[in-house]
Amino acid sequence: MKDVQQIKQRFGIIGNSYSLNRAIDVAVQVAPTDLSVLITGESGTGKEVFPQIIHQHSARKHGPYIAVNCGAIPEGTIDSELFGHEKGSFTGALSDRKGYFEEANGGTIFLDEIGELPLSTQVRLLRVLETGEFIRVGSSKSIKTDVRVVGATNVNLDKAIGNGDFREDLYYRLNSIPITIPPLRERVEDIYLLFRKFASDFADRYRMPPVKLEEDARLLLEKYRWPGNIRQLKNITEQISIIESQRILGADNLRNYLPQHAGENLPALMSGGGQQSKGADFSNEREILYKVLFDMKRDVNDLKKLVFEMMQHGENFDLKGENAQIIQNLYHSDGEILKPRPQSSTPAPSYPSIRHSHGIEDTEEFVEESLSLEDKEIELIEKALGKHSGKRKNAAQELGISERTLYRKIKEYGIKS
Repeated sequence: MKDVQQIKQRFGIIGNSYSLNRAIDVAVQVAPTDLSVLITGESGTGKEVFPQIIHQHSARKHGPYIAVNCGAIPEGTIDSELFGHEKGSFTGALSDRKGYFEEANGGTIFLDEIGELPLSTQVRLLRVLETGEFIRVGSSKSIKTDVRVVGATNVNLDKAIGNGDFREDLYYRLNSIPITIPPLRERVEDIYLLFRKFASDFADRYRMPPVKLEEDARLLLEKYRWPGNIRQLKNITEQISIIESQRILGADNLRNYLPQHAGENLPALMSGGGQQSKGADFSNEREILYKVLFDMKRDVNDLKKLVFEMMQHGENFDLKGENAQIIQNLYHSDGEILKPRPQSSTPAPSYPSIRHSHGIEDTEEFVEESLSLEDKEIELIEKALGKHSGKRKNAAQELGISERTLYRKIKEYGIKS
């Protein structure tokens, strides 16, 4: 435990939860080996610190350490960035260039957001892990490299494998030693410690007294789910430190800074043992809300179909009185929620009975609304780009995806940005 405390002090890690201490202990134990390590955890949990712990406690600590954000590199250039290229191999390749794997020879390379790698790049990475060799883009000559690979992702790789987005053989090659970083909501005892540390840091930076919390505010802080984890807590602490004139805050003041859409009491999608559920279909509350809305829309359309079929096949379907009002309300809905027709002082007309015969036809056309997830995805992307004036980085953050994924979606759907 003494070694763990020293590591926390050295790398600025705050917290005393068992799951956090366990993750640090595993990182220290695996460091002297050359095994590949896969670090998993939600965005904002601090995964980037653990590759540094592994590197600094290994025999490679005097060698290079290179961190690469795979999600921030466009798909068309990522092979060149990782493995280098030969002069003339593609437009703009004016000279030979070493890739990160060549530069990191004798050291450690940290591949953040490794779940965002294209399948073609995954094949190249698998070869490096198995043989220690790679080929530059545009070359046919194999190059040897001695690199220790540490990967990190917030993507459910089991689900990605099932969807065909991640190679199963690469997953098992990377996952020699797994390290799971717990989300902040599972480290309740650490939340207030982190808040005090951030408040103290911002007080020093902005030369003001540190913000403190009353007991009810502290309970609210620990009760909140923190979907953005430590990163979100730090940002909110900075907002409070700058905006609030009072230095002691109650729950009412604090609640103004906690986004309500994230939900304070929504249940976490977790499996036993405190780990993130690999079989969960939805990773956050926004996706749960989308599912509920889609289910509601499906139910409304099913009801419309049922009424239409009854109108077509019923011998005597009387549209008078209260029944007529219900049907009219249904067919004058806007597709999202049922809205009653505006009340008028003029008496509502009575609707004649619909009897199907050779001379009478029901001419009302039933139009089914689109439930395409692709259409909804395009709509959300266009709204996010419009909100942030076409800035893809900000739009990607708004949508909760990486910038590279957003770039791919824009290209795939032909969205003008």
